[in-house]
Amino acid sequence: MRIKRFYHGFGLAALCGCFTVLYSGQAMASYEDLSKPGVECSNYIAAIEEGNPAIFASMDSYEVIKQAQAGEQYQILGDKGSGWVEIQVGETSGVISTESGVSVLNVLDGSVEAVDLRTPEVKRQDLVNYAMQFLGCAYRAAGSSPSTGFDCSGFTCYVMKNSAGVTLNRSSRSQATQGVAVSAEQMRPGDLLFYGSGSYINHVAMYIGDGQVVHASTYKTGVKTSPWNYRAPIKIVNVLGD
Repeated sequence: MRIKRFYHGFGLAALCGCFTVLYSGQAMASYEDLSKPGVECSNYIAAIEEGNPAIFASMDSYEVIKQAQAGEQYQILGDKGSGWVEIQVGETSGVISTESGVSVLNVLDGSVEAVDLRTPEVKRQDLVNYAMQFLGCAYRAAGSSPSTGFDCSGFTCYVMKNSAGVTLNRSSRSQATQGVAVSAEQMRPGDLLFYGSGSYINHVAMYIGDGQVVHASTYKTGVKTSPWNYRAPIKIVNVLGD
């Protein structure tokens, strides 16, 4: 099979690269929608309706990187012109013709449901990266916002909700009742460590890997990192559900 070569200009939309989609019903979209002014290509997917159309490495290459399968969906990255679109294929990208059993669907029209396909390891690293941007933020009693400051449980609440979509209870003692308890040998980045005196919990931190936690510590330090065992944790919990 040979691929026709087209060199039309296109705008490459921003893409996080972490999602694919499932669809049901008839979506009100078509390839022609991609060429309309102001269209974000990342709002569209290429759905393989039938056959096994070839996905090519690029517009100027005959290399087939994959034979698509009916029922698969791919995030559209950009419009290459004349019916060809660039799509996300795993960690790379390729091009496919929308005239080969491929439908273009709009993820914003209600017919398509976004599905997070990041691996647990990637999700946890994304969570760590999100939390680390707040290093140096002020400590504030009962604080739960980077604009005004965090206390320990306010920090974990904010990070978990805004990065992982996990809703935590507000106090460290209450957070310790959520999720599944794990051992120090089992803990992974994103797990929560609880500290206190005896069995009384009064502090929470998040494990970030390499033997370190990040936490809203004191008025003097604000959000900082520490060795995970700078105090002996009373409990370690996985609240991410993986």
